[in-house]
Amino acid sequence: MSAPILSVRDLAVAFETRRGALKAIDGVSFDIGQGEILGVVGESGAGKSVTGAAVIGLLDPPGRIAGGEIRLAGERIDDLPPEAMRRLRGRRIGMIFQDPLTSLDPLYRVGDQLVETIRTHTALSGRAARARAIDLLAEVGIPAPERRIDGYPHEFSGGMRQRVVIALALAAEPELVIADEPTTALDVSVQAQVIALLKRLCRDHGTAVMLVTHDMGVIAEAADRVAVMYSGRIAEIGPVEAVVHAPRHPYARGLMGAIPTLTQGEGRLAQIPGAMPRLTAIPPGCAFHPRCEHAFDRCRTERPEPRAVGPSAVACHLYDGEAVA
Repeated sequence: MSAPILSVRDLAVAFETRRGALKAIDGVSFDIGQGEILGVVGESGAGKSVTGAAVIGLLDPPGRIAGGEIRLAGERIDDLPPEAMRRLRGRRIGMIFQDPLTSLDPLYRVGDQLVETIRTHTALSGRAARARAIDLLAEVGIPAPERRIDGYPHEFSGGMRQRVVIALALAAEPELVIADEPTTALDVSVQAQVIALLKRLCRDHGTAVMLVTHDMGVIAEAADRVAVMYSGRIAEIGPVEAVVHAPRHPYARGLMGAIPTLTQGEGRLAQIPGAMPRLTAIPPGCAFHPRCEHAFDRCRTERPEPRAVGPSAVACHLYDGEAVA
């Protein structure tokens, strides 16, 4: 197996407050291979977006990386100086944000923004960069790209703006793309188009994608593997088929059980009691134990570490010493 494009080991992210450092991410580890889409899912506040921001070096103060390592194609990047990280962004790591309006400058034509990005990260001339920009717009499905390249962001629909943002993320042919809720503001038909586009780009370019979302439908359709996060840690990570259809961690089972299906009938959806703890009140042991119907004494005092359970890795004491196929 080839070396992963992105390797994250024991990542910790802390936010300094008057009460001391609060850990938003605590010991997260995962890999993403070439051409692979890793979906990262969980409730709001689980740490999904903070993990993506840490990888790309865009943590807002007072947030900081408090431990662990982030490696891109084997090269450590979490300790790079700000200027070196700025050069890395866009060239080797692309970013797709949730709201395309925040990614595009309303005062500049779409083509000018694309050309500037391309020329910043490549040695192409102005004319060659414009030709590359037109090719990118065509690749992401913008009709009549030779004409639309001179349009302003407000002249594009929401779905088309998101396609432009994807073109910006791919402008320098990065090895890794962080996609943070890229389909949230789009209707269902446009969501499907954007998912198909991401999958095709992975297949054609070998780009690794970290897909952050709360939408399990998007995960099931787009991802190769999925990481379920809870309270700043990964509860379960494994192939999408295994995690979606046969989840092992009680929290992952609760998430999947809360998804409505066409064959469900009129019964009530499953629900997870309680709410995710605040950063100031994360319980000892397993952070999920106050909401878990299977919790026992060890869960309240000892934090579980991920262990292999079938094709997945699960952080749960229920599987200690079990040979689960």
